[in-house]
Amino acid sequence: MTTVSTCIADNVAEVRGRIADAAISVNRDPSSVTLIAASKMQDSRAVQAAIQAGVDACGENKVQELVAKHAEGAYALKPSHFIGHLQRNKVSKVVGLAALIQSIGSSELASEVSERALKLGIVQDVLLEVNIGGEASKSGYAVDGFEDSLESALTLRGIRVRGLMCIPPVVEVGRANSEYFDRMAKIFVDNQHKMLHNGDVTYLSMGMSGDFEDAIRHGANMVRVGRAIFGSRYG
Repeated sequence: MTTVSTCIADNVAEVRGRIADAAISVNRDPSSVTLIAASKMQDSRAVQAAIQAGVDACGENKVQELVAKHAEGAYALKPSHFIGHLQRNKVSKVVGLAALIQSIGSSELASEVSERALKLGIVQDVLLEVNIGGEASKSGYAVDGFEDSLESALTLRGIRVRGLMCIPPVVEVGRANSEYFDRMAKIFVDNQHKMLHNGDVTYLSMGMSGDFEDAIRHGANMVRVGRAIFGSRYG
């Protein structure tokens, strides 16, 4: 009988293979791509199965899930990331708990996170989310004037900007996100030197189950994969 753990392990192996193929196709080292298991709606057992199967970290979209799974010890062996929309009134629950907050999408939120981190006596690692499609329904820094926004974030003592993240518009046609990935990669390359801290890796987080291979071919070195790892239960 095939167990949930076995299915997840098989899926992670397949995703790793696809990551390798995509990276090699553009002369990149597959090991340079960080795999985040987007574990929304998954229980702690599934999270632990993904970790045992070799994902690099797990990402949560909901604050309550992040908090609950931490309490259950789900992330004992690998880091947890927060990858969803973070409301300012829930900052105190996430700062210091998530190893990386990937979704800092405004100067106000960046300041709030920095202030909370300073109160805790820590520096919180973050990515800045760019609204690459200019969608009114999504959070994220505007493309126009982003360099000024980045410079402002870099002055905040309570956060460390480790890179950039985006969620392109939902599209129906295969590979139609390429233009957004290209645009995002250019922003990342143009600003990468500003985010380097003592030789640490800087991250470009883009690509999910339906398009992570294309994202890698366009420069992503961190992908957030849910459905392809956990199956159709992923929301």
